[in-house]
Amino acid sequence: MEPLTRDCFFSGRIVLTQPRSGYRFSIDSVILSHMVRPLPNETVLDLGTGCGVIPIMLAFRYRDIHVIGVEIQPALAGLAQQNVADNRMTDRIRILHQDMVQLQRADIGGPAGLVVANPPYRRLESGRLNADSQRAVARHELSIDLETLLLTARRMVADSGRMAMIYPAVRTVDLLAAMRAIGLEPKNLTMIHSTSESPARLVMVTAIRGGRPGLAVGPPLALYRKDGTYSPSIRAMFAG
Repeated sequence: MEPLTRDCFFSGRIVLTQPRSGYRFSIDSVILSHMVRPLPNETVLDLGTGCGVIPIMLAFRYRDIHVIGVEIQPALAGLAQQNVADNRMTDRIRILHQDMVQLQRADIGGPAGLVVANPPYRRLESGRLNADSQRAVARHELSIDLETLLLTARRMVADSGRMAMIYPAVRTVDLLAAMRAIGLEPKNLTMIHSTSESPARLVMVTAIRGGRPGLAVGPPLALYRKDGTYSPSIRAMFAG
């Protein structure tokens, strides 16, 4: 069995087990789970949940929502289920070991009000594939590409429901164009930078199914200060 680590977050109020050398969640997941705003009693769907970090962080912050995480890799889906149980959230989080391409609304009990995703970033032909299969699937478009992910989100989200995701800044045009083309209208955008002086590294976009045109661009988010420590905004996210 692959070695695992057990990591604490939110001053020890959340504990997450994840592979020591396989795919480990990144700060992208922390940002996404902090910046989305589920509505009371809403069903949230996380596509490609990994070890379950986004559902667990959302359920920790919002006690009156239900979250469903979908993960195609069996080892990660098993870890996600373990993490949900370890954090005593089985009454509010369900993990499905399933290919999202086959996912239907009936699988989650109806449409989701909010779909979130921190998907594979790199086109299959770009970048060097990681030798670790978990990391390769998580970071390259091996099992899912952008168009398929967005089509799944549109299929699963309710009319006027929201879809939020983080993507590389260099692919912002690809993301916005693909969202609009399938009826997920981009409504909010935040550029994410390593430091306030550096070019944008990531972009977070929230879209509405069937929404009207009109994009609000929020203030940029910097991950680090000049001394290499987390910025106040990021430290607040880790504080819970």
